[in-house]
Amino acid sequence: MAIASPQQQPQIHRFPQFKYVDGVRWLPPLSAFSRFAVIALFDSDSDSSSIEIHSLTQNPLDIVPHSTWISPSRVSSLKTSQLHRNPLVFASTYTGSLHVLSVEPMEASLDSELSVPEKMLHDGPISCVDVMDGGGECLTVSEDGRVSLVSVGESGLSYRRIFDSNGLVSYNAVKWASPTEFVTGGCGFSLQWWDQRKPGGAVSQFKANWASGIVHCIDIHPSRKHTCLAGGSFGTVFAWDLRSQQQPIILSGLEGSKTSNPSPCESEVWEVHYDPYIKSGNLGGMSSTQILPAMICSEDGILTSIEQGKEPVELLAEPCAINGFDINRQHPSEVICNLEWESVAILSRP
Repeated sequence: MAIASPQQQPQIHRFPQFKYVDGVRWLPPLSAFSRFAVIALFDSDSDSSSIEIHSLTQNPLDIVPHSTWISPSRVSSLKTSQLHRNPLVFASTYTGSLHVLSVEPMEASLDSELSVPEKMLHDGPISCVDVMDGGGECLTVSEDGRVSLVSVGESGLSYRRIFDSNGLVSYNAVKWASPTEFVTGGCGFSLQWWDQRKPGGAVSQFKANWASGIVHCIDIHPSRKHTCLAGGSFGTVFAWDLRSQQQPIILSGLEGSKTSNPSPCESEVWEVHYDPYIKSGNLGGMSSTQILPAMICSEDGILTSIEQGKEPVELLAEPCAINGFDINRQHPSEVICNLEWESVAILSRP
């Protein structure tokens, strides 16, 4: 498949950090005029990790360190949320701990920390965390086969184990679908749908029969919780519609499959998000089976917009891996990425 260029090229700004960038997220807005990003960093020289809040300045665009928190271990997954109008930062580590950082709204500083120690949630590295929109409920998954729930309350953190496969199944990704439902993903391009009202295990499962591979990332659109978008090995992106159980909708990847399209990338897809910036015709009039536009980043350095039935649009091509990205919810034209070569990139789409 040919890869198209955007009609208008985005402005791209790269900011060297001189440390490995483990994750980037936009911070929920503190005011109408301020913009902040959260960056997880690892210094290999000193073997130290930190989470920093950076403020964005204009004319010229720049990011400036604003507040720093020293992490006891390297960050494995990073998310931001807002609870009672207070921004929160959730960070898991490779030693299995989880840290919830409160951001002081007036100063945009990392104000306080709550944590769950290592070994309490998982035996090893936490693969992924996801936080419920507008709430303090955080899901954690790991290759140890456990699924845990951490809740932020007035008295601190509480946590419980939702499921333990005792190592028979590993989980690499997790995403909330509703206040009671969520999806996990892992080896064999597998996805599991969970409902907390029905304890004991997943209530529905999908396992691809076309190839072996791993699901690295999941997204679910709030208006279409029945459809799960997943990215993983070999440049593969597919959607699983619960209403047509074992019939995945292939958006990219799996060359040689009779039902698939070639992928704009050929390696691991590290992150996938629905892209609210793209106006795909009349969204309100679209069939509920039509997959909404999305964005992916990959190990071979590609950041691309993909849309069902259309050519992918390449937004950024780097000589190194793009390990993650985040789309600004308040300003969807802005995308922040973490690059393998110790840099942060910000795209501003026209």
